[in-house]
Amino acid sequence: MTYMDKYNLWLTFDEKTKAELEAIKDEKEIEDRFYKDLAFGTGGLRGIMGAGTNRMNAYTVGKATLGLARYLKSKNSGELSVAIACDSRLNSKDFLWAAARVFASQGIKVFAFSDIVPVPVLSFTTRYHNCTAGVMITASHNPKEYNGYKVYDNKGCQFCTEDAKNAIAYINEIDDYSRIYDNCKTSDEYISDGIIECIYDEEVNEFVASVETQAAYQEENDLKIVYTPLHGTGRYPVLAVLDGMDVTLLDSQKEPDGNFPTVKSPNPEDRAALTLAIEKAKEIGADLVLGTDPDCDRVGIAVRHDGDYVLFTGNQTGALLVNFILTMRKDELNEKSTLVKTIVTSELGANIGRKFGLQVEETLTGFKYIGDKINKYEAKGDKEFVIGYEESYGYLVGTHARDKDAVVSSMLICQMAAWYKNQGKTLVDGLNDIYAEYGYYLDFLDSFVLKGKDGAEKIQSLMVYFRNTGKELFDGINEIIDYKDGILDLPKENVLKYIWDDGSWMAVRPSGTEPKIKVYYSIVDENRDNAKARLETIRKTIKSIIED
Repeated sequence: MTYMDKYNLWLTFDEKTKAELEAIKDEKEIEDRFYKDLAFGTGGLRGIMGAGTNRMNAYTVGKATLGLARYLKSKNSGELSVAIACDSRLNSKDFLWAAARVFASQGIKVFAFSDIVPVPVLSFTTRYHNCTAGVMITASHNPKEYNGYKVYDNKGCQFCTEDAKNAIAYINEIDDYSRIYDNCKTSDEYISDGIIECIYDEEVNEFVASVETQAAYQEENDLKIVYTPLHGTGRYPVLAVLDGMDVTLLDSQKEPDGNFPTVKSPNPEDRAALTLAIEKAKEIGADLVLGTDPDCDRVGIAVRHDGDYVLFTGNQTGALLVNFILTMRKDELNEKSTLVKTIVTSELGANIGRKFGLQVEETLTGFKYIGDKINKYEAKGDKEFVIGYEESYGYLVGTHARDKDAVVSSMLICQMAAWYKNQGKTLVDGLNDIYAEYGYYLDFLDSFVLKGKDGAEKIQSLMVYFRNTGKELFDGINEIIDYKDGILDLPKENVLKYIWDDGSWMAVRPSGTEPKIKVYYSIVDENRDNAKARLETIRKTIKSIIED
């Protein structure tokens, strides 16, 4: 079917869908909504909300759920169950109940959260209730127009390559969106039948208790913290694990709201997302600003230092956390102790881990691969997971979850800041101490948005260009790693990594969740000014290629 064939078919689905589609006057917009189906990427199913096969709506959610249900039934016997949760985004609760009804129609028991919760709570709950799988309705840190559908295995880890591939095969067999809900009862009927069970208090409380077992420093301190959940799910669990510390909750961003009215994008990687929290911190003289994204799996920080507030990158916070956790737990480490990071994450934290005697393993981009490592370590017993992190502000300490967890990260970051303050230092001082010992690392990320079908085609042509250019791209490159054919035991991935003689590197990859091509830089130099100048020279060349 052409995209116009699909468009005309969807006009017959229901009046709301018909009205939305008929209001579109730009054929390019129609093409973008129907030229493809949403596919699983590094974050599962994710897209802009609206009518169309390439959008998040009740039909695409229903199709994904029905295909997933059939896949789960094909590989498992006996009674099956699924835990489902959602964040504060628009339509999240509607999508949750749409998925719950489809699972129930297939005879699969559903544990449905009655209120919003963070991603790590869903990951934890999947294991807590011994579920066959889990589903989280979320688009993480994306702009408000987006929503998504993350799928977890029975260990609470996001579906990796094989499971995702198999599930997609079942999903793609469904070609009639209009009939997906034909055999579904109402949610209330399924609840009365007992096939859908509403949950919340027990699971959240058990999750918080598990997080608190990871505490690393609880000495008396006078650290002052400003916390913002950015209109998301973090408010209750983060405040629970920070109980006893001096925390000011930012009033203007404390309420869940999928319109995210006070920020352009609820992404703690974005400097602007913490603007209001920093203003509050200046007002009350807080030492630390903490912000979690809507599904509370990422956390960003700003630190008061010499009268100003310094924002940290994910790599910087990750390196500090590695140093802090390993220092606090050095007597517990052994030859099995392992740190896991992604291929686009700085080597600084890894080098700290190696100095403490840890094994270091790398995964592809996407925290699901770190969660998968934890599953494999537990199955084989040859390694013990200590900490995992990625440059995009995601960290995990402990194995209570198999996804990044901003709740445990927030707790440990605050304890780390208190530890440093009790030494008369800030986290900036702590980072400078690390640079003095391990060398200076300057890490940066450029994201280039290329929307629609034309954008997708340009992204692919750019990857061809970067592959063909090879070592001619920059002087001093001594190695290029192309992950498209699989490296070691890593799955195949459309990523290129250029490595210079001095250990500096650059990586290029299309985003798995947004219409972007991302370029990661890591410059190693003893001199900060030289590193900054070199970074800008490289970025200028890359921009000229991509924006041409």
